[in-house]
Amino acid sequence: MSFKQRKKWIINSEFDQKKIDLLSEELDVSPLFVKLCLNRGLHSKEEIERFINPDESWFHDPFLLYDMEKVIERITSAIETGEKIMIYGDYDADGVTSTAILYETIEAIGGNVEYFIPNRFVEGYGPNKEAFDTFLDNETSLIITVDNGVAGHDAIHYIQDKGVDVIVTDHHELPETLPDAYAIIHPNHPKGHYPFKDLSGAGVALKVATALLGDFPAELLDLAAIGTIADLVSLRDENRAIVSYGLKAIRQTQRIGILSLFDTLALSLKEVDETTIGFKIAPPINAIGRIENASPVVELLTTFDEEKASKIAALLENKNKERKTIVSDIFVDAMNQLVGQEDSLVNILAKENWHPGVLGIVASKIVHETGKPTIILNIDSETGEAKGSGRSIKAFNLFKHCNDVRGLFRHFGGHHMAAGMTLPIENISVLHEALNEAAKAIQETTDFYEEIEIEEECAIADISLEAIKEIDSLKPFGTENPRPAFLFSNVHPVESRAIGVDHAHLKLKVSQEDSLLDIIAFNYGGKAEALKSDSSVSVVGTLEINEWNGNKKPQLQLMDLDFQEAVILDKRTSELKKSDFSIKHATYVFFNKKNYAKYSKYVTKESQVILIGNIKDAEDLKLNTSSVLVDCPDSLELLKYTLEGNKEYELYCIFYANENNYLLGMPSREQFTKLYKFLAKHKNIDLKEKGALLSKYLNFDKSILKFIIRVFLEAGFVTIEDGLLNINAEVKKMDVADTQVYKQRKEKIKVEELLIYSSFNELTKLLKSLNQIPIEQ
Repeated sequence: MSFKQRKKWIINSEFDQKKIDLLSEELDVSPLFVKLCLNRGLHSKEEIERFINPDESWFHDPFLLYDMEKVIERITSAIETGEKIMIYGDYDADGVTSTAILYETIEAIGGNVEYFIPNRFVEGYGPNKEAFDTFLDNETSLIITVDNGVAGHDAIHYIQDKGVDVIVTDHHELPETLPDAYAIIHPNHPKGHYPFKDLSGAGVALKVATALLGDFPAELLDLAAIGTIADLVSLRDENRAIVSYGLKAIRQTQRIGILSLFDTLALSLKEVDETTIGFKIAPPINAIGRIENASPVVELLTTFDEEKASKIAALLENKNKERKTIVSDIFVDAMNQLVGQEDSLVNILAKENWHPGVLGIVASKIVHETGKPTIILNIDSETGEAKGSGRSIKAFNLFKHCNDVRGLFRHFGGHHMAAGMTLPIENISVLHEALNEAAKAIQETTDFYEEIEIEEECAIADISLEAIKEIDSLKPFGTENPRPAFLFSNVHPVESRAIGVDHAHLKLKVSQEDSLLDIIAFNYGGKAEALKSDSSVSVVGTLEINEWNGNKKPQLQLMDLDFQEAVILDKRTSELKKSDFSIKHATYVFFNKKNYAKYSKYVTKESQVILIGNIKDAEDLKLNTSSVLVDCPDSLELLKYTLEGNKEYELYCIFYANENNYLLGMPSREQFTKLYKFLAKHKNIDLKEKGALLSKYLNFDKSILKFIIRVFLEAGFVTIEDGLLNINAEVKKMDVADTQVYKQRKEKIKVEELLIYSSFNELTKLLKSLNQIPIEQ
């Protein structure tokens, strides 16, 4: 695990201080808040006040949408004559809320209306001929698509030729040629002049409902807000008003389905905000459509039956749990595939039996983890095809670069940041190579990183509950109005612990001078131990108020962190255990051949093992994973060359010593003399048979006896032939301290003293100095 920051940090440009001070005084707000407003293009007191307090004037006239009059006339006529109307929706949160909005509206004014949610794995996305044929059999004469349709040329042409009118209401990217529908409601219609172009599918459905009812349908704003937030459209202009009013409606809702869902998920209606919808409500709504048919969601949102609503809400919760398990399993599988692919700029991962409904989520998680564009594919060996989804980063236009090799795909579509695709299995490697080459070309001219836009660098002392409340007046946050990200540089971890299921998340407390800040970091549990080391970090995240047992405190939700120093973890032990070899995606470094032979088999298959036997081995070592120094090297020089150039990853220090040279120390001159005198009086000592007795007789530790004999051998004082030890009477005089064996033991004692018996602070300073890493003063 690299301890370098995962993303590129971009701090927004500076503004004129006089303007900041003037607006701060006019509005009676902090200079920090003014900077946030200026970053959002709000340059006057009036613009800021209007942004903070959207009103009904933000809602545009629905008849400004092209074809709206024609659509209302056709739907009204169908209602008056009792025609059967079919709402054709989509299986995501925007699609089901769009469906519920128009279904509820048309039913309320007397329409003979039904709805249909296509199955992701049967009809797929958008208009479908086979589905349309079933409507024809049911004598449907008007189909209204919601959140889809502008790309459904064939199915729409097919059913209109059979006398069924199709009204398309959609917000997705327009094709060069529009389908031959009865009418098309789209905020970006080429013949239209609607003042806001980024409505969600639910927003478009709300406009149709408003026009049909002839009055503003406040009772539908709860559904429109859910769809708008879930679809990640811009939260500016009319969408800001939809979400602002919609959240107020949800807090006071009497809609049984929403009440049941909040109750099932143990969520508070009073405290609901865009984060609640985006991260708590939208996932279970989306989950069922990823696994099976999503029609129950529309029933949940429109039913008046409390028992039925309760059962469906429980079903959604269970499907979301199932979805999470599937995502987690595939994510682990995919991350294991990435081992050894660190040099690739684009991740493409494929395997059989990966659930196709969640691959986009997995791709997003891997982009977050690696900072690289990622495509996840499910392989179908029967069809010979791979099908899946990709997610990208700002620097890499995934749609463009895939479109450049469109011939590799059987089906393909998407946009800058996301794409869906089907291709022959044999084309996967060709695609990977093509996208990597495109990424390399980009890397030559720009930074190839996922980006975080930072609004301001702050000191912990400047953060208070009042400051966060001020920031929250810019809510609802979302696309084009993100929750502000702040940078806190050179803070020091005070407490660090992994929390949650499988210890996946991180709870952290950091200090800066005399001020403290709590941090919650999702999916950073693996960093908990590293943050217990003596290292300063810089952190980027969003601020929120955390309430626990009635106490309120500022809290940072982490987006990224950067260790300012090497990360060294103290794992020193006097006894090696199997658990010491359980760190995944690491390089285990051994210096001792016997230890290597005995313990390397315990290293997990996701990690690698290296034996450093000499300086050349150490010089050749280039780490691209965390490293685990299992045992003690023979010299600091060997350790220095091992560490040199390998600065970007955590360093786990076990430093197991199986000889305990430091504790036994160097033999005294008296011990050398005592053994020599004994050998001068005794001949042909069988070391194998008598070695233990000799050690006991002389009162020497066995390892000390062996060491002195090795020194004597090098100095020529003794000989060993056929296992028999004898004095060499013809030896020349030599100081035992000049032998290599003596010097090596002395060095080993020094190494063990510094690596094993030093304090962690002393060890950290030593390792940083060996690796030429600056030590913070």
